Amino acid sequence: MRNLFLGEPEVKSAYDFTGSFTDMWRDMRVTMVIPPLTVGICICVVMSIMMFIERVYMTVVVLLVKFMGKKKYTQYKLEALKEDLEQNRNYPMVLVQIPMFNEKEVYKLSIGSVCSLSWPSDRLIVQVLDDSTNDILRGLVALECKRWIHRGVNVKYETRNNRNGYKAGALREGLTKDYVLDCEFVVIFDADFQPDKDFLWRTVPYLLENPELALVQARWKFVNANECIMTRLQEMSLAYHFAVEQEVGSSTCQFFGFNGTAGVWRIKAIEDAGGWKDRTTVEDMDLAVRASLKGWKFVFVGDLHVKNELPSTFKAYRYQQHRWSCGPANLFRKMTKEIIYCERVSFWKKFHVLYAFFFVRKIIAHWVTFFFYCIIIPISIMVPEVHLPKPIAIYIPATITILNSSCTIRSLHLLVLWILFENVMSFHRSKATIIGLLGANRVNEWVVTEKLGNAAKKNNIRPPPNRTRPHIFERLLFSELVMGLFLLYVACYDIIFGKDHMFVYLLMQSCAFFVVGVGYVGITVPN
Repeated sequence: MRNLFLGEPEVKSAYDFTGSFTDMWRDMRVTMVIPPLTVGICICVVMSIMMFIERVYMTVVVLLVKFMGKKKYTQYKLEALKEDLEQNRNYPMVLVQIPMFNEKEVYKLSIGSVCSLSWPSDRLIVQVLDDSTNDILRGLVALECKRWIHRGVNVKYETRNNRNGYKAGALREGLTKDYVLDCEFVVIFDADFQPDKDFLWRTVPYLLENPELALVQARWKFVNANECIMTRLQEMSLAYHFAVEQEVGSSTCQFFGFNGTAGVWRIKAIEDAGGWKDRTTVEDMDLAVRASLKGWKFVFVGDLHVKNELPSTFKAYRYQQHRWSCGPANLFRKMTKEIIYCERVSFWKKFHVLYAFFFVRKIIAHWVTFFFYCIIIPISIMVPEVHLPKPIAIYIPATITILNSSCTIRSLHLLVLWILFENVMSFHRSKATIIGLLGANRVNEWVVTEKLGNAAKKNNIRPPPNRTRPHIFERLLFSELVMGLFLLYVACYDIIFGKDHMFVYLLMQSCAFFVVGVGYVGITVPN
């Protein structure tokens, strides 16, 4: 392994103009820099290979499933199930929960869409769980609920005096109401989700057909994907998650992470798994893992799309990504032992959950992206004694990138921007992952993702001409600026002393950190 990364030291001229300073730096890097750098490269190489194998495996599974017509949800005869349900008229009681917190821009969209669902009115209960702290907004939400009640929809408006447990606490308390006792299934929609009228007809029959099925998950459709470059880049990442990760989990071991919304749960499965828990910021994933360990199965319906909104301000996106990265790592820390000692599921399923679902996708993917591509590779450029093999530094990352981006053909021209932006975001995700594994500060930080309701507006939100952008110091992110300066320094070093033209990548990545660091990403809205 040592010979793989260590090349012959460069022979320096006796008349080197830097004299003793150069000798001192050479001695210092031989004794203090090269050993830890070599260890870091070895670790990153192992992580890269792990992620490469996982990506190739998922790609093969998806291709086989697609060309052989073996998608799990297509094995059900949905049309026959719907006809049988209509003929027997034995409709199950369905509860639809809409948790919200100060959602002034989107509450009408979600309530209106849910109340318009096609299902017998006497077999449907719409439960609006409003944790808003704004009394005026609470009044508006209550008024909207009354408006639909007058139209004949069974709407229950529920509030709490506290936010204990955040979303998990609201959902848990909502299931304890007396009128829920007769409900067999519960559907969850976040406040910015707008299901089509036939959503229940395209999900509930699966649960009626298979009593071992706990969850039917639909795919998300982003109504504001074209709003700015940042939303287009988010669409690329999430398209891979749904088209590949969720499909692979559904088709192989019938397990995947619940996305927290646009899904239908069997209430019996929720109770069997121990109900909603608020021990992490990913209560949806927590419930899915516990239900899977109880032997329940999931199905992902890839051709059923539910409209929703992507965060279009960078501040909202950062908070969301912190929660999505910190929560899974913290849950992995808390549930590893429970998963290992579970006797109700097979070894293969436990291996899939621990290794593929948690370790590689939720931890390794963030770490290798940041530490390898933004730290180890730049440092190795300044240490010529360390040789980084091209297959590891270039070919494997390129293959992974192509596989990740292949799900959004219309955005392939943004591939370079997507790579640079994902590398910047891996900085935040890596920090959040470490916080989650250590249980450090901010591990339970919950900031509701801000929605702007752009789906209901004809024009994108922009500051009016007479309004100025936020003050420069309100936008600055100093950690990103420091990373940008570091990469810029290495790029300059490579231009002067290097021979491999890595400065091209370093300059672009440095610019990406600077752009994010000064706040010129996403849209800007007036306070």
